[in-house]
Amino acid sequence: MMALLLRLLLLIALVIIVYTAVQYFKNPKRKLEMAHSKKYFYFLDDVKNVRKNFLITYKGVMFEGEKYLGSTSTSFDVVSISIWVLDREALQGLQRKDFEFMEKEIHSNYPNAELIWKSPIKEFINKSEP
Repeated sequence: MMALLLRLLLLIALVIIVYTAVQYFKNPKRKLEMAHSKKYFYFLDDVKNVRKNFLITYKGVMFEGEKYLGSTSTSFDVVSISIWVLDREALQGLQRKDFEFMEKEIHSNYPNAELIWKSPIKEFINKSEP
């Protein structure tokens, strides 16, 4: 009887360990931090929750975006997005094409949204427009 109880407790412990490991590896925040440290692109967003800001990491720079709901000609949708950088010093080395890439990725999720870059990115984009 005691051996059966011990086996059952070991099985329960094993299930808990496997469940915790799966939850850890599926965690989007962990994926964001890993992409940030490896300087990859990652877009962390809850598309269904307009109130929740999104985070983008690209080439080791972390950006945050705030979504604003409004009406379009056919429905209510995200119509405006303000984006700012969390660490200004990390912007060194980014080019206009990098911001165009991020705009394209954001527009793939929010096609009706107008993107509003905050300072100093706004000045850089306006200055470098042809």
